[in-house]
Amino acid sequence: MFNIPLLTLQHLELSAAGVALAMVIGIPLGYIITRNRMLARAVLALIDITQTIPALALLALLLLWIGLGDVPLIAALVFYSLLPIVRNTYTGLSSVDASLIEAGKGMGMTGWQLLRMVQIPIALPVIMAGIRVAMVTAIGIAAIGVLIGAGGLGAPIWRGMQQMDNGMILSGAIPAALLAIITETVMERVEQGLTPRGLRKVVTGN
Repeated sequence: MFNIPLLTLQHLELSAAGVALAMVIGIPLGYIITRNRMLARAVLALIDITQTIPALALLALLLLWIGLGDVPLIAALVFYSLLPIVRNTYTGLSSVDASLIEAGKGMGMTGWQLLRMVQIPIALPVIMAGIRVAMVTAIGIAAIGVLIGAGGLGAPIWRGMQQMDNGMILSGAIPAALLAIITETVMERVEQGLTPRGLRKVVTGN
C-alpha cells in the first residue's frame, strides 16, 4: 500500500522546487529581454522550440546525464516551467504604460526603483499567471518522474497500470488532479492579495 498523503507532499515539493528554480532563471531573463526586441524574439522562439521535446524523451536524456532520483525530474520541471514564466514576465513588463515610466523618471527614480515600485507591481498579475500555469503543468509532468526513480504520486499510477488496477491508478490520479486545482486556486488568491486593486483594474480593465 502507498502512503498517499506522503506521496502528495513529495509531489508538491518536487513541483514547487522545479518552478522555484525556473522563477530564479525566468524572471530575470524575462526582464533582460525587454531591453532588446530582437533578443526577446530569439529567446522566446528558442524556448518555444525546446517545449516541443516530449517529457519522456527529456527524462531519458537527463537519466543518462544525471542518473536516477529527484534531481533529473526537478531539472525537467525547470525546463518545462521556463516558457510561461519568461513569456509572461516579458509580456507583463513590456505592457507597462510608458507614461508611467516617464513620470517615475521625472520624479527622480532610478532604474531599480522604477522596476521595484512601478513595473513589477503593474506586471505582477501577468507574471503570477505565468507562474500559476507553470506550477499546474509541473504537477502534471511530475507524475511521470516515477520512471526515473523520483517520488510523488506517479508511483501508485504506474503500479496500477502494471497491475491493471483502476483503483490504484485513481488513488494517485485523483490526488494529483486535486493538488493542481487547489494550487491554482491558492496562487490566484495570492496574486489578488499581492496586487493593489487600482493596479489590477489598470491591467485587467475590470
